[in-house]
Amino acid sequence: MTEAKKVSLVLEDGTRFEGKSFGYDKSIAGEVVFYTAMTGYPESLTDPSYTGQILVSTYPLIGNYGVPTDQMKDNIHAHYESHKVHISGLIISDYSSEYSHWNAIKSLGDWLKEWKVPGLYGIDTRALTKILRMKGSMLGKIEFEEEPVDFYDPNKENLVAIASTDKKEVYGNGEHKVVLVDCGVKNNIIRCLINRNATVIRVPWDYDFTNEEFDGVFLSNGPGDPAMCEQTVANISKALKIEKPIMGICLGNQLLARAAGAETYKLKFGHRSHNQPVLLAGTDRCFITSQNHGYAVAPESLPADWEAMFINVNDNTNEGIRHKTKPFFSTQFHPEAASGPVDTEYLFDEFIENIVKYKKGK
Repeated sequence: MTEAKKVSLVLEDGTRFEGKSFGYDKSIAGEVVFYTAMTGYPESLTDPSYTGQILVSTYPLIGNYGVPTDQMKDNIHAHYESHKVHISGLIISDYSSEYSHWNAIKSLGDWLKEWKVPGLYGIDTRALTKILRMKGSMLGKIEFEEEPVDFYDPNKENLVAIASTDKKEVYGNGEHKVVLVDCGVKNNIIRCLINRNATVIRVPWDYDFTNEEFDGVFLSNGPGDPAMCEQTVANISKALKIEKPIMGICLGNQLLARAAGAETYKLKFGHRSHNQPVLLAGTDRCFITSQNHGYAVAPESLPADWEAMFINVNDNTNEGIRHKTKPFFSTQFHPEAASGPVDTEYLFDEFIENIVKYKKGK
């Protein structure tokens, strides 16, 4: 490995960490957040929900299994969660320039350079994470000495408009027609629907899909503040009146809640990990889930005909909602995982079952 450039991570409170560059040598700014997953960095880095964010990995060794091939299947990348790297920057403790994996074709550093994303190693990520837990997610900047940059708050922008598709696309040829509202969708959501005999009609975040022919509606994950997505919420409100089955994930949970009349709020440092325990409301069933979000639903603001479906065991925040009588539900976590535990993938089956029941009852 050639001599690495020195580079700094500067937080908005003035805290400075000195490290070395292993990605693209460019100064950038964004929101600094941490995630605790031990594996799955190709999936995490291509997750559109990280748009505008500088990602800190708490697991010390990153890069040892490289980056997989970019082959396609069903018109989407087989091993990535989107077509590009979405993070603004990556902060790790120790970088492995040597990699070994049967499916790897390049190093993590080379991949970051391709997408012009800076990466820093040699930073005390334990100390950094403690600051973020105590003070909350903070604005920060990766700064090379010769290239100063100003702080930037991505939450002031409509990040969904950046992450969403700009045209309607169709995947699969299944029996069930599902409109997928793309707010920054992960590819494994599309895979999970195709594998369950669905034709997926992917539409932009602000597209009025209520005039489409469909059997169910799927509300995707995505980045940023759900309050920015007023047009999406308006379209979901129209869909609720149609009463066809609806399922949402992550941002989709927040948007469904807002369409129902509930409120959302920003968490102190969010949930970004593969190990978040959630409890199915009214039962003793606990699931380990994959999560990536900085906002949450205020459960006390749910209307009387809605209820909490899942609850986070760590902090009692909302992890999903459902209508008491109609086929509408959503989760704050990721049942499709990628990467992460698949404990809750059965929820896709429940969504398809709701569609089958609806079609039989027409």
